[in-house]
Amino acid sequence: MMPESHHHQVAALPYRKRRGRTEILLITTRETKRWMIPKGWPMEGRTDYNAAKQEAFEEAGVKGRIGKLQLGHFLYTRSQNSGAVSSYRAVVYPLEVEKMLGSWPEKKERFRSWFAIEEAVEALNEEGLIEILAKFDP
Repeated sequence: MMPESHHHQVAALPYRKRRGRTEILLITTRETKRWMIPKGWPMEGRTDYNAAKQEAFEEAGVKGRIGKLQLGHFLYTRSQNSGAVSSYRAVVYPLEVEKMLGSWPEKKERFRSWFAIEEAVEALNEEGLIEILAKFDP
């Protein structure tokens, strides 16, 4: 059962148009190596969408145009080392990828890969994120 309060996070949904179809860039999480989108904490002095853009640079090594309107949010939980379970609410912003970098801060900690939307839906576990992707039409 999920706790009532959620920690607020921001996330970027990196995408590109290729051969007439939309592709989504997913990255692996550091610990469990599950597929996910770049996400993290809000940053002081930045809007949530610009913080999401920064997370995409740090975690996925991409730069591009971030949308200012959120696509929605998804909820997820994470077990802490203490055994406690924390709950998170990640607000998702679209990021049209214009440049993929060969080197970025978390390159040695994560993998990244492009997926067709249908493939990304299959690779993800978070129901709310899957719902956002199913409706995504840039």
